[in-house]
Amino acid sequence: MPVNTSNSFSPDGSNGYEAVAEDFMSHRAGSTIGVATVRQWAKFLPPGGAVLDLGCGHGVPVSQTLVDEGFRVYGVDASAAMISAFRARFPNAPAEQNKVEDSRFFGLRFDGVIAWGLMFLLTGDAQANVIRKVAAALKPGGKFLFTAPGQECEWPDNLTGQTSRSLGSDAYRLLLKSAGLVLEDEAVDEGQNHYFFVRKPDNSAA
Repeated sequence: MPVNTSNSFSPDGSNGYEAVAEDFMSHRAGSTIGVATVRQWAKFLPPGGAVLDLGCGHGVPVSQTLVDEGFRVYGVDASAAMISAFRARFPNAPAEQNKVEDSRFFGLRFDGVIAWGLMFLLTGDAQANVIRKVAAALKPGGKFLFTAPGQECEWPDNLTGQTSRSLGSDAYRLLLKSAGLVLEDEAVDEGQNHYFFVRKPDNSAA
């Protein structure tokens, strides 16, 4: 299915990250935090499968890790500067500048969806909307990985100063269940990032 990936969208949907894009990209450029967790998660995906990276930024290190592992990566980010850098790094990867909750890529089907450092930048309603759309876009048996603190909390983002919010493990579990998804596990990486490992049941395998 062809997808329009033009740069037309309403500013500023980047939650302040367009203004700090250069600082963010510089900060993440040499980081390997999260790489081991993402690589381990990817082992449970079909080889060469399609993965949607929500809030992909410039693709370092998450998209790069998935590309290195042989996956077909699709990237969406609301920041013009960061999606431009993503396209330059991965010229063959479909990329879309848009708010993640409005992404046209949700009209496709994926083996995996990842949202690293994204969910808590969104409002509670937007987070719930993204979860519903991820559920619809995942193939049966597909995997969803996202990060957010395990406890319900709010805090100012280090780069933008805008409010970040985690709904907390209990709320995420309920949202996932209502969308037909299963929270399989939670874990914390070397950078103290909290992960939610999610699966879409394959009812055909029953």
